Amino acid sequence: MRRVVVGRYGGPEVLTVVTDDEPAPRPGEVSVAVLAAGVSFTDSLLRAGTYPGGPKPPFTPGYEVVGIVTRVGAGCTTVSEGDRVAALLVWGGYAETVCVAESLTVKVPDDVDPAVLVSLIFPYMTAYQLLHRAARVRPGETVLYHGAAGRVGVGVLELAEPAGVTVYGTASGADCAIVQRLGGIAIDYTRQDFLRYARKLPGAGVDVAFDGIGGALSYRSFRALRRGGRLILFGHQSTVNDGRRDVKRLAEFYAWAVTVLAVGLVSPHKRVGMYRIAKLRDQHPDWFRQDLQQLIRLLRDGRINPVVAERIPLSEVRRAHELLRSSAARGKIVLIP
Repeated sequence: MRRVVVGRYGGPEVLTVVTDDEPAPRPGEVSVAVLAAGVSFTDSLLRAGTYPGGPKPPFTPGYEVVGIVTRVGAGCTTVSEGDRVAALLVWGGYAETVCVAESLTVKVPDDVDPAVLVSLIFPYMTAYQLLHRAARVRPGETVLYHGAAGRVGVGVLELAEPAGVTVYGTASGADCAIVQRLGGIAIDYTRQDFLRYARKLPGAGVDVAFDGIGGALSYRSFRALRRGGRLILFGHQSTVNDGRRDVKRLAEFYAWAVTVLAVGLVSPHKRVGMYRIAKLRDQHPDWFRQDLQQLIRLLRDGRINPVVAERIPLSEVRRAHELLRSSAARGKIVLIP
């Protein structure tokens, strides 16, 4: 089989395709023939070496996959050969065949495009769990989301209507139209100060702020909260510069994160929380299964609309990563083994 390998940390040029023996499932695992593997910004963090707890080279990236079970290991009882499943792997998905713990697989319908399904597993799942698991939003609340034209931001915007919340989304001037088209209220960060904007809202702030960027933005997001507000830190976008690890930005990220978490601990009226999709999946695999099924229902009802921007052969993985910055606003990039 073929798989992608990161031989050293760096930009897209470090991605290579190799031929390897097909893995055999161990007890408790199933072997999955990959139909679609998602390409995400987090994959670029893994590649650059800035993802907390990420693997050291050489490794195969790939956060999410949809495929067909071809073999089952000893002790497996819930998944059978021929089942179509989705899985959040964190890494390892850029391959023709992957072995996955049975407990981490979720059965998915055969009649939905696997490229569309794989778009739900990470960006829409992150959006859904940010709203309903991390922040526990209530109808009528206001939400601030940074970089709202990105894949997770689009998920938050689409899921806002079913949740009954209003989203204020920061975006560059050209992307503000995307935020508005999806029902959000755009804040053009090239011309507007989101903190000043938020403080002019009723209640002098927002109920919830989601920060997937980090750095000084985290503290300013905390200040944008109204009394009783919640800030959820969930990403590390500021640690990468031009697709590569930036040591100075990495240090600043952790310094600000510690500062904001400390401020949140002593604040009597505002809360700071952290969200990592893989950690919540491990702690509550039943939630992951329930939430994915709910997302599939919303998809069938036409209430969310995952867009696939590019379907790219596994052999062109470098091009897929080069497109990450330019295609994020157009939809999900998917590798087809």
